[in-house]
Order: sequence, then structure tokens, then C-alpha cells
Amino acid sequence: MSALTPQSDMPTPTTDKITQAAMETIYLCKFRVSMDGEWLCLRELDDISLTPDPEPTHEDSWEDLTDLVEQLRDDTEDPNYLMANERMNLMNMAKLSIKGLIESALNLGRTLDSDYAPLQQFFVVMEHCLKHGLKAKKTFLGQNKSFWGPLELVEKLVPEAGEITASVKDLPGLKTPAGRGRAWLRLALMQKKLSEYMKALINRKDLLSEFYEPNALIMEEEGHIIAGLLVGLNVIDANFCMKGEDLDSQVGVIDFSMYLKDGNSSKGNEGDGQITAILDQKNYVEELNRHLSATVNNLQAKVDALEKSNTKLTEELAVANNRIITLQEEMERVKEESSYLLESNRKVTKQDRTADGLALSEARKQLKEETQLRLDVEKELEVQIGMRQEMELAMKMLEKDVCEKQDALVALRQQLDDLRALKHELSFKLQSSDLGVKQRSELNSRLEEKTNQMAATIKQLEQSEKDLVKQAKALNSAASKLIHKHH
Repeated sequence: MSALTPQSDMPTPTTDKITQAAMETIYLCKFRVSMDGEWLCLRELDDISLTPDPEPTHEDSWEDLTDLVEQLRDDTEDPNYLMANERMNLMNMAKLSIKGLIESALNLGRTLDSDYAPLQQFFVVMEHCLKHGLKAKKTFLGQNKSFWGPLELVEKLVPEAGEITASVKDLPGLKTPAGRGRAWLRLALMQKKLSEYMKALINRKDLLSEFYEPNALIMEEEGHIIAGLLVGLNVIDANFCMKGEDLDSQVGVIDFSMYLKDGNSSKGNEGDGQITAILDQKNYVEELNRHLSATVNNLQAKVDALEKSNTKLTEELAVANNRIITLQEEMERVKEESSYLLESNRKVTKQDRTADGLALSEARKQLKEETQLRLDVEKELEVQIGMRQEMELAMKMLEKDVCEKQDALVALRQQLDDLRALKHELSFKLQSSDLGVKQRSELNSRLEEKTNQMAATIKQLEQSEKDLVKQAKALNSAASKLIHKHH
């Protein structure tokens, strides 16, 4: 499965053989995942020196193995190195998972469902990516790491995601935050918006800092790369039935066998094979022991919590039992008192039957009077209610009349404003006309003066004409006289 160097032909388990065996070992916790084309290769840690000694001997081989293990342990305890290694592993796994899912879905040529193995592995890888670097929240059952909290932020960043969040919260079968997060991923993939939502979430590191460590995958450049790779998933169609799935109890284990490529490793001798097998078994047992220890611790914490809750419930049950016994005793006492009162009432009833008859007749009479009084009061109340309704109706009519009068008043005010504007315009025109009249009167006066002058001139001309006529007549008479004198 990994790139191996050729082994020595020496039959003794020397240091270089032990080093080669260590190089062939797959460390489940501190491994490096590398890409070889479209396959997955597990290789040794880069910064661990696994070079053999220049002159190995049989006597110091096991001491060299111990020194090598100690060096590996010291070099891989750096948290920053481990986080960077995990980010690279998860990014490479996401690349392989997304690429394999797209190719297999296109070759399959149908809508994918929840039973499709590459799709299941894709969700497992995405869950590991979202869980990487989560800050632990302590509860009474232990530490809780859930990626549902960051996914809820998408609703605030992209309003379209509100429908998915509401659908997840309405699903009746989900009881844990992890189950809600898995359902959210499936609905986002069905909606073909997973890449868009992840990009919007990764771009807001100020909000993500509340949930993730600074060197988490989603806070680094690898998160942007994975968000870009998710765009290719928009070409596939998926359909999930969320009601029938048990998303709360799913185990998110990555199946490396789907992506591993078998390498052509050279066969070593029998001694090297035994050492390799022993180291593999040792590391496998240590890893298995670590997982079992973590599981035992979680189960122990749950058992302690259940014991505490059981003790509390037992105490509450004892208190409830004591209360029930007390209530039963009180019930018996009340029954005895009620039976005693009934017996005493029966004895008293026989003695006071006559007095009770008179009191009953008086009570009936008083009841009739009170009934009649009540009827009168009810009638008066009905009259008052009718009067009140009439008053309310009259008030409504008055309000309507007031509104109409207000409207009429507004209309009259508008008309008054129009009349004022018209008056102003007429006054302006009247002033203009007065000025014209004055000019005309002056012109008339001038014309009258000229007429009088012309009349006087005419009179003078007439007088001069008369004088001329007289002179003409006198001349005619003088001429006629002269003529007579000449004859």
C-alpha cells in the first residue's frame, strides 16, 4: 500500500530491516494520506527520520528500534504538526470521495439514495471535516462535539437555508445535534446548494471562531479547497427519505478500502515478516485499546450519570409514596368524618323537620321575591342596554354627520379660496380697466378741446365767408353800377 524500498538479503533482523518494517506500518492515528492519481496511498510521516544506521549489527537492533519509537513519539507530539497533518489527510480524502462519487454517479445514470455506498462515504468524510478542530463543550455526560451549531449559522448568512434548518428541526425522529447535522447535509445536497452554503459559512471566520480552534480545517485554506470541490456535486441528483433513517446512531468511520491502491512490495525473508507482523499487531492493539478506553470512559460517565439520575428518581419515588400514604390516611379520615356527619344530620333532621318546613316556606317566599327582583333588574338592564345601543347609534350618526359637515366645510373653504383668488384677479383687472378709463377720459377731453377749437375755427371761417360774400355782393353791386355808368 505504500512506496517501499528494497529490503536487504541478510537473514538477521538488522536496524535497516526494522526501519523498513516501521516504514511499512500504517499508523491509524498519526498517518499521512497522499494522492497517487485517483488512488489513496498511506505513506510515512515526512519529518520523522527513518534512515538506517551506517553499520547495523545484530546486537544493537532492538536498542535502535526503541530509540526509533521514542524519536517517532517525540516528533509527532507537536499539536500544530498533528493538526496540519490531519487537515491534509481530510482534504485528500474529500478529494477522492467527491471525485469517486461524481464518476460513479454519472456511470450509474440514476438518482442516488441513502443506500449508495460512495454517497455514504462522502457524508462520513464531510462529517469528519466539519468535526475537525471543534471546541469541546462539557456536559454532565462528558464532552460533546457537534457540528450542528456552525451549520445553524448558515440560516443567518443565506436566507434560502432557512427552509432546510426548519425542516431539520421539524423531523420527529432526530434527538441529537449530530443527527440534525447529518440531516442538514443530506437536504443541502438534495437542494444542490451545499457548496454555496459552505462557502458562505467559511467566509465568516469571525462567527466560526466561537465553535472552532484557530487551526481547524474549516478555518484554514483546506476548507476553501473543499468548498470549491463541492461545486462538482451539483451535477448529481439525490433523493433521501429522512423519516426512515436513524441518523442519530450512525457510526462515522471512513472506509479506506474503497480508495486504497495495492502496491507491488517486494517479499522479505521470514524474520522481517515476523517483525512487521508483530509491529502491525502492536500498533493495531494499541489503537484498539485507545478506542476501547475512550469508549469505556464514555460509558462509565454515562453510567455515573444514570446512577445519579436513578438515585434522584428513587428519592422522588419514596417522597411520592409517602405522599400517597398520607393522602390515603387523610381520605380515610375524611370518609369517617363524612359518615359521622351524615348520621348526625339524619338524627337532627327528624327532630327539626317542622322547623325546617317553616324555614323552607320562608326561603321559598324569599326566593320568589328575589327572583322577581332579579327579573325586574334584568328588564331594567335590558332597557339600559337598549338605550345604550340607541345612544351608540346616535353617536355614530352624529359622528357621520360631523364628518360630512367637516367635508362640506373643507369644500366651502376651498371654494372660498377660489373666490378670493378670483376676486384678486378681478380687482387686478378692474384696476387695469380704471387706468384705461382715465386714459380715455383724458383723450376725450383732448378731443373735445380740439373739437371746440375746430368749431371756433369753423365759425371764424363762416364769418369770414359771410364777409367775403358781402364783399362779393358789394363788388358786384359796384361793378354793376360801373357798368351802368359806362353805358
